[in-house]
Amino acid sequence: MDYSTIIQHNIGSLSYFVPELILTGVILVLIIADLLLKNERSAWTSFIALAGLIVAFVAVLAQYNMGTRSIFSDMLVVDPFSFFFKVLFLAASVFAIFLSIGSVELSGRPVGEYFTLIVAMTLGMFLMASATNLLTIFISIEMVSVVSFILATYLKTRRRSSEAGLKYTIYGAFSSGLMLYGISLIYGLTGTFNIHEIARIFNSTSPEPLTLFLGVLLMLAGFGYKISAVPFHFWAPDVYEGAPTPITALLSVGPKAAGFALLIRFFNVALVNTSTNGDTSMWFALADLNWPKLLAIISAATMTLGNLVAIMQNNVKRLLAYSSIAHAGYALMGVVTLTELGVSATLFYLSVYYLMNVGAFLVVIINQDLLRSESINDYRGLVWRAPLPAIAMGVFLFSLTGLPPTGGFVGKFYLFSALIQRGESFHYYLAVVGIINSVISLYYYARILKAMYFEAPESKASSKIAVSPYYVVLLVLLAIPTLVLGVYWQWLIDFLMHNSNSFLKIL
Repeated sequence: MDYSTIIQHNIGSLSYFVPELILTGVILVLIIADLLLKNERSAWTSFIALAGLIVAFVAVLAQYNMGTRSIFSDMLVVDPFSFFFKVLFLAASVFAIFLSIGSVELSGRPVGEYFTLIVAMTLGMFLMASATNLLTIFISIEMVSVVSFILATYLKTRRRSSEAGLKYTIYGAFSSGLMLYGISLIYGLTGTFNIHEIARIFNSTSPEPLTLFLGVLLMLAGFGYKISAVPFHFWAPDVYEGAPTPITALLSVGPKAAGFALLIRFFNVALVNTSTNGDTSMWFALADLNWPKLLAIISAATMTLGNLVAIMQNNVKRLLAYSSIAHAGYALMGVVTLTELGVSATLFYLSVYYLMNVGAFLVVIINQDLLRSESINDYRGLVWRAPLPAIAMGVFLFSLTGLPPTGGFVGKFYLFSALIQRGESFHYYLAVVGIINSVISLYYYARILKAMYFEAPESKASSKIAVSPYYVVLLVLLAIPTLVLGVYWQWLIDFLMHNSNSFLKIL
């Protein structure tokens, strides 16, 4: 392809890059608005950010029936798979802004750059969902990571926030270095950064096994860092505790889902056996190494460590941080199957996890704003003092545990179904580990429920709490879908199966 043809192709790609261009424009507008507005009026930038995200959402919806389009010389792709994640990222960012508007933690602070960074993170997550080249994969991860470092330490006058940002930066730099080294090894083996070309070369040649194993393992460090999978999870508890709670809620669903988007695309494209007419029922064989078994081990270790350490936590934000690690392990169960049902189950679980986890953090924000506490002990008697947040928290915790009739139960049901239908012995073992961990998680979630419903508050804190109608609306918007998806979920599964089927057909 000559130079002029490449230029024409890239210019033509702009028509498929409209949502990202809108977000870029919103970022520029926010920077200018922040310069023009006085500090006490910087909160007005939240409305600009919300308006921009809504416009970007409309642009994403316009791409629903577009099919699959490779853009910018195969650096990015617009397809049904990325469409799902872009909608999820926009929803996560919009709710993060809503949570930030009412947050006492941010009250009185200049927040123009804060909302600018949220939109910048959304743009980075868009690129992560669409990346099909090892360079764009790395650059998009770095874009999201750097913005996350800044947002995590936004409350810079608080010691634990500064500590969280420092730890996040150190772990992020370390994982980025490992991933970049892995990318260099894979490029050395194949001579290309395009994951489709990498798959073709792996299926037509016999790469040096040890080098390929090391390269993919180092890349897995980068993916594991974004989804906080063991052993790349160490940053999560301190960052979740020290960051502003709205940012904690965003980090727990947005970048985590983006990490899953990259992990699924890389493993399901670059490392599958496509020699049998596109049959994706087999992974690319590397000597005696079975990649699904490796991911299954990581999945089991992630959910087990997350749940066991969560038992010992008394701070609700740290408890939910370890819970988030465990849920990354649950979501990985669908990835190891390498089937349409498995991918769909992971996407469904990420959708439900967004609702129930953001909802749980919203209750934490309410309690934090009204009681200035994140301790489980201060949740005692919450049902008598603030009935609606306590009831909503019960719904979210039941869903996080995986109990009916909630969306979390349906999500885990499909994950376990995908494992059992795959039929290999290690899938059964992983399903058993998942069930045991779900039982373990019931214990520490029940601690919060017990405090809210069955323990009396201290006499000095027994008065009723007036919850803002603003928070009441947000709670309802999150709790109702969590329950609805527990009884009426087929429409979402059908949509995700369509997306997964379209994604797997291009392999």
